[in-house]
Amino acid sequence: MNELTDICHVRVKFSELDMMQRAWHGSYVAYFEDGRESFGRHYPGIAYKDMQEAGIYAPIYDLHVRYYAPLGMNDLAEIHTRYVHKPGARLDYSYEIYRESDHVLCAAGTTTQLFIDQEGELMVDLPDYYQAWQKKYL
Repeated sequence: MNELTDICHVRVKFSELDMMQRAWHGSYVAYFEDGRESFGRHYPGIAYKDMQEAGIYAPIYDLHVRYYAPLGMNDLAEIHTRYVHKPGARLDYSYEIYRESDHVLCAAGTTTQLFIDQEGELMVDLPDYYQAWQKKYL
């Protein structure tokens, strides 16, 4: 199976800092989101736009983050996003966030998203757009 990864960069903004002048812990969850959006642009067919057009949503079901080193204002965060294939109607990703200046690992984590339909019902079958995407890339 192909390993699908994407790398994007995000500059830490003043509004993302805590009182210690470090990236607030919740900002890393937003960086994971930035990674997923970039991943969707890199591997067309799985972006949030594709979900919306199919009338499917994929809210976060599970989220894990481990913090190793801080990011400060104007640091460039290098976000590595990797698709993790698991059976079922779900999207799983793993992430590593590095400080670009010295390539120190600052955080790592995972997310699981479950597919729901327009009525908010959990889907057990793979959406058609997701099946097509898997055929193309996996």
